[in-house]
Amino acid sequence: MNLNKVIASWGGIGYIKGGGTIAAIVTCLLIYFANEQLWLQQVWVLPLATVVITLLGIYVGNQVEPDWGKDSYRVVIDEVAGQMVTLLFISLTTQNLIIGLILFRFFDMLKPLGIRKMEDLKGGTGVMMDDVLAGVYANIVLQVIVFAISRFN
Repeated sequence: MNLNKVIASWGGIGYIKGGGTIAAIVTCLLIYFANEQLWLQQVWVLPLATVVITLLGIYVGNQVEPDWGKDSYRVVIDEVAGQMVTLLFISLTTQNLIIGLILFRFFDMLKPLGIRKMEDLKGGTGVMMDDVLAGVYANIVLQVIVFAISRFN
């Protein structure tokens, strides 16, 4: 297996049944444990990492498409990026991570509000952008939920 396939499948998770959900869960766990490191709590770290993962996903998506076809189930780095977008600028509590995971998977699976249209973009861009947009919608809803919980508690 070449490096692009390892990255696209997020270390092989894409080969497992339910790989997208598993990749999103692993991403939540990585963010949760990484957040315990003081230097990773800086406000710029998660946004920068999200941009890097998204750009890397576009690149590897383009590289694996000739072998795997358009938007292969094995490519799960898009779920990683979408989950990361979901958690941007949110307090990374266990509760918020779980709600964010559920919201992201909801938007990613149902693909409402123009998310499905993003798949029409070419190559790795189309692979990544539907999940990034699902993450944006999930983040907006999560922000509202977090605000409502803090307001009414």
